[in-house]
Amino acid sequence: MDGLDRRDLEYFVAVAEELHFGRAAERLGIAQPPLSRAIRALERRLRVTLFARTSRRVSLTPAGDVLLREGRRALDALDAATRRTTRAGQGAPRLVLATKPGGDSRMLPDILAAYRAQPDAIAVEVAVCGIGEVAAHLRDGRADVALLHRPFDDLSGFDHEELKTEPMVAVLPAGHRLAGRESLAWADLAGEPLPSWPGDKDSGPGPAVRDGGQLMYLIALGEAVAVLPESCRDDLRAGLVTVPMRDAEPVVTLLAWPEGSRSRALAGFVRAACEAAAYANGFVSR
Repeated sequence: MDGLDRRDLEYFVAVAEELHFGRAAERLGIAQPPLSRAIRALERRLRVTLFARTSRRVSLTPAGDVLLREGRRALDALDAATRRTTRAGQGAPRLVLATKPGGDSRMLPDILAAYRAQPDAIAVEVAVCGIGEVAAHLRDGRADVALLHRPFDDLSGFDHEELKTEPMVAVLPAGHRLAGRESLAWADLAGEPLPSWPGDKDSGPGPAVRDGGQLMYLIALGEAVAVLPESCRDDLRAGLVTVPMRDAEPVVTLLAWPEGSRSRALAGFVRAACEAAAYANGFVSR
């Protein structure tokens, strides 16, 4: 049996994510018949059925589920190898750190300062991403290290160090019926317009949000409420209040990097981040 190539995986992943051959073909910029033929040829080569097809719908088989998971990883690995190799050969070395606005629990300035104080520090480029985009930057090589959050981000394939744990709060308009409570539970927010987060099928029924600024604006308008880490209080706009959540899982801010990464620069950055976090959390003094 011949091995899989990049085109095989790109074609398959497009169909698996769209679950519609027409939309997948449009996404790939090709006609539908060649795409259908390519998928049938792939199934013959692998000797498995990847898609269950009826006249009304397309769904993944168990074999298709496996190939989608492994195919995404393989494509990310190819992209990462290309990007990191290219970056290594482009003049002065640098680390690329991915984060999102407000995603650093206000620690990033201290982390960068601690790293830059090291004698062998290299340049650090901060890539500011939208909600739900940070882990993807790390997986496909656009970033070397990232600030992620448990339980929200998928940490598979990453090593990580925990930097900060904080409770969650509900963010509400000041005039909201729940704004005066001492604390809230998830049940209290039933029926409220919790936001729809990118890439999260289990997120709320409220408006789709792309970034924190948009979310705060929607909350101020009364179009949404949100449950966020307690540190969001530091940047709260006028007219909004926070109420502690009794039963929301605490969020952990993590510094993550690809498993097996061994560069001296990365090791130094991780060390500096842990030292800065320990100081910020009051575990050590300077």
